[in-house]
Amino acid sequence: MTNIRDVAQHAGVSISTVSNVINNRIGSMTEETRSKVESVMMELGYKPRKRNNFLYKEEDRVLGLMIPSIANPSFAGLAHALEIAANNINYNIIICSCYRDKEKEVRFINDMFNLKAHGIIVASSDMRQTHFIKSAERGMVFLSYDNSNYMPGSRARKVFDNVSMDNFEAGRVAAEHLKNRGCKKIVFITESTLTVGRNQKISGFLSAFEILNRDEYQSRIIEVEALVEFGDSEMFNLGLSICKKILEGSNIPDGVVTINDALGIGLMSGMRAQGLKIPEDISIIGIDNITFSAFTDPSLASVGPPLEKMARKIIDRIIERIENKSLEPMDYIFKPEVFFRSSVKV
Repeated sequence: MTNIRDVAQHAGVSISTVSNVINNRIGSMTEETRSKVESVMMELGYKPRKRNNFLYKEEDRVLGLMIPSIANPSFAGLAHALEIAANNINYNIIICSCYRDKEKEVRFINDMFNLKAHGIIVASSDMRQTHFIKSAERGMVFLSYDNSNYMPGSRARKVFDNVSMDNFEAGRVAAEHLKNRGCKKIVFITESTLTVGRNQKISGFLSAFEILNRDEYQSRIIEVEALVEFGDSEMFNLGLSICKKILEGSNIPDGVVTINDALGIGLMSGMRAQGLKIPEDISIIGIDNITFSAFTDPSLASVGPPLEKMARKIIDRIIERIENKSLEPMDYIFKPEVFFRSSVKV
């Protein structure tokens, strides 16, 4: 049976563009695009099912977004990008900070059922848990962000669609960036409660040293424990608090990769308080490229995702999944980008 995905593919446009044509949201659309979509719909015999279909009922134009904490700037940035992508096709996003707490997640899922929202985007939570599986069996569509089991050579079974930056590559590239600028003693700092994404970043970091002369390069992982599990709302303070531990003893690093930019910004503040100069004494690079990073002093180098592209893919794919729940779950992995800034020596 022909579906909205088929129309989009044949017309060479996005699913959201087809949805806009169907719903007469064509104010900013060229006549050529509208005509092409309508011609393909006619050619394929596609007839939108307006009855009980998420795409065409105003009261159902809602998607849920479950994030660990809005206080973490990386999740705030994700929410902003998704809201823009969804609003462009007249959908609304309802956001809940669930702190990876099962009870909060279950309550939010039930709220989404009550609102007749048919899709929830879940950021960085363990999608293998029973409440996600059972809710999917009840008809809720889930799409996972940054929780892929993708690793080089991995054949792990996929349960839900996932959109993610290549976290393994992000960790590797961050280490390479420091190595290429002369750093020899490089540490990776993370909160001690590990997620899939955090594990992958660490694995990528370590891979950058696998075939190197151990006498020339040194690498190690330093963990800091948060007051609340996962530390999603504490990252700035965690970076500040770990500073003294890093500087203990004689094996002081000359390069640091932090699990995210918020931790990196806190770390830079702590380093300056200890009298160190960045990047003269120590180079620091974060992972996720939050907006604040470009405005710190010095500005924080980072490895980050192409967030706008990923947000558009998330919205297109969850609509596609709602339209056709029989689709095979897919991983959509995006290549990270390096943002060169002054916290790393030239």
